[in-house]
Amino acid sequence: MRAVRNPGAPPLVSPDVTTSEEASAESPDGTAPERPRRRRRGPLLLLLLALALVAAFAPFAWVVAGTAEHRHATAADAPERPVALVLGAGVRDDGRPTRLLARRLELAADLYFTDRVEVVLVSGDNSVEHYNETDTMRDHLVAAGVPAERIVGDYAGFSTWESCVRAREVFGVSGATVVTQDFHLPRAVSLCRAAGIDAVGVADAAGEERAFSTRYGWVREVPAAVAALGTALTRPDPTFLGRYETAVDDALAAAREDGD
Repeated sequence: MRAVRNPGAPPLVSPDVTTSEEASAESPDGTAPERPRRRRRGPLLLLLLALALVAAFAPFAWVVAGTAEHRHATAADAPERPVALVLGAGVRDDGRPTRLLARRLELAADLYFTDRVEVVLVSGDNSVEHYNETDTMRDHLVAAGVPAERIVGDYAGFSTWESCVRAREVFGVSGATVVTQDFHLPRAVSLCRAAGIDAVGVADAAGEERAFSTRYGWVREVPAAVAALGTALTRPDPTFLGRYETAVDDALAAAREDGD
């Protein structure tokens, strides 16, 4: 037979057992205990993200703002400089310059024909056989009507910085107009000025003809500016420094003699 508890008897609860209601109400001072606070990581993560973005974009802002007064939109706007420095941008398999490089060379020719520069220094990569940016650039300028004796080639311009520092240290260029695309120009002018050249720049706006390349170029310049800042601060030697060459001096002397 099943035992029946007396309805008037107290509940069968062990004296050392605390109900959940009693446990939640217990505290030393008689007040309800505080629940543990969850750490708020959201604001911290946002702060770290903001700092990372600032660190990434600060060098880019530095090269853009720091060169604004030295960059010009067209050859007609550029001040006179003795030398135009054209930076390499690739050669096709058939030996012709890429379209971006061809546009740079056309702009350099405009500078020469409008008497904004006297000599053109073409700086490119000739580190491997059968790849010669420098001679390709020279041939393109000659075909455009620039006299061969007004063109000087640098065959060890393996990077923007190396082109700039070699122009200054190897060829003795003290003032130059840097010729490249608009997305590359702030960094190029900044590095050339860091190398000791009184550099200005003229931009080729290739956006309408090469929209994808231009957009990609602007995106690429953000991390490239970080590296450029480090380069400007450390000023590394180029791969090949070499001895002083008088080719630019000789071309300038001949140009000025012809102009007399």
